[in-house]
Amino acid sequence: MARAKKTDAPDLTEAQDLTDGLIERLTCPTGKQQAFLRDTKAPGLRVRVTNTGAKSFVFEAKLNRQTIRRTIGDVRAWTIEAARTEANRLRVTLDAGDDPRELERDKLAAKAEKQAAAAAKVEADKVAAMTVGEAWANYLIERKPHWGELHYKDHVKLARAGGVKAKRGTDGRGVTIDMPLFALMGLPLRDLTAPVIEEWAAKEAKTRPTSARLAWRLLKGFLGWCNEQPAYAGLLSGNPAKTKKSREALGKASVKQDALLREQLPVWFEAVQQIQNPVIAAYLQIMLLTGARPGEVLTLRWDDLNTKWRGVTIHDKVEGERIIPLTPYVWHLIATLPKRNEWVFSSTRTVSMEDKNVFRRELRAEKKGVEIPVGDIVQASASGHITMPRSHLNCACTVAGIEGLTLHGLRRSFKSLTEWLEIPAGVVAQLMGHKPSATAEKHYTVRPLDLLRVHHEKIEAWILEQAGIKFDAKAEPGKLRVVT
Repeated sequence: MARAKKTDAPDLTEAQDLTDGLIERLTCPTGKQQAFLRDTKAPGLRVRVTNTGAKSFVFEAKLNRQTIRRTIGDVRAWTIEAARTEANRLRVTLDAGDDPRELERDKLAAKAEKQAAAAAKVEADKVAAMTVGEAWANYLIERKPHWGELHYKDHVKLARAGGVKAKRGTDGRGVTIDMPLFALMGLPLRDLTAPVIEEWAAKEAKTRPTSARLAWRLLKGFLGWCNEQPAYAGLLSGNPAKTKKSREALGKASVKQDALLREQLPVWFEAVQQIQNPVIAAYLQIMLLTGARPGEVLTLRWDDLNTKWRGVTIHDKVEGERIIPLTPYVWHLIATLPKRNEWVFSSTRTVSMEDKNVFRRELRAEKKGVEIPVGDIVQASASGHITMPRSHLNCACTVAGIEGLTLHGLRRSFKSLTEWLEIPAGVVAQLMGHKPSATAEKHYTVRPLDLLRVHHEKIEAWILEQAGIKFDAKAEPGKLRVVT
């Protein structure tokens, strides 16, 4: 029989003393997916070649009458001797009754478990080091879809850092001050204990008790949420904000009594209508006639008005939004306003120092008994609508001889004035965005818009009658002839 040439492909039917040359000449027979060349020195060692030309060392043996095969590695990465050593090791393992494949799986599982434990430890360390500010940010993201816009803004505002240039709320250097909750944001969440919160409450109550009380209520809600999160388990012991000492340090909010009396309505309306800025004049009157919160009226958009069904969508902090009637006089006031942008109570510019000085001079003159019209000062926010016109209300009240009336006092005035008409408490609550109490109504009745309109128009007509304002409620809005 002729001797095979060194250039011929090796005979796959017989075991061979593996060499680099043999492996290099090894090819997969036509029509097959793979083929194996056995080694004579290491029983179980094979070189596998596929129909694509890929070659690798494999170990093959019998276990419980079944053929097992395990890949050792690519022939380009493993030397023949290294492959033989590995094949012999696997043979010894097999002879001991162990399946190399199962041992490898166990090894990989142990490695994965170790990696998972290490990752869990890293995550646990990260959570343990989590600051109040980081958890607060997660809280806002998770809860925002369930809150009204104003409630969400309260959370953002009360945790805000100071140091921003501003015209109001400054520290005397022209920059804003830190808000109450900011002092807690840098602390590790696990260090937010009852004594820490009690000390914080006592400090904040000295300078700004009202803001501190609101911040404390928001903090309690936040810590309650944290206790419900599995990721934060063990970081807090109960709700550390719920302590008697914190509550007592912040004190109780004083009951505000500022509200317009029925007999004050004529002079108040007259003073407000003297404001030369029609946007602010309309804003203050609509505040009184709707009983809405100051921010709810301030952020009204033109899209919130439904002139077909005569309704106004109010974005509140309780239900998210509510719809109240668009009453005739309110519609008249809104129809006369300029449509500069998306906001009903829009502005064109920011307050200048010259404007402020003019306003101060007017106030000084009024305090000396000289009744002059309130100046045409446009207050603007960065968003394009006016800011809270507290100074204009104060100026109008000075002209009218009314003391201590706040913007929220106008909302309180709406509620107190409805008592003259014996309007159902549930109607007033729905208009103002309050849920009626059990004592007010046996059941929480949500009245349709047309039924609310009957009562609301009655309230508006009575207030205007007491103020001495007469107009044709059936005339086209914007063309109502107002007579004072």
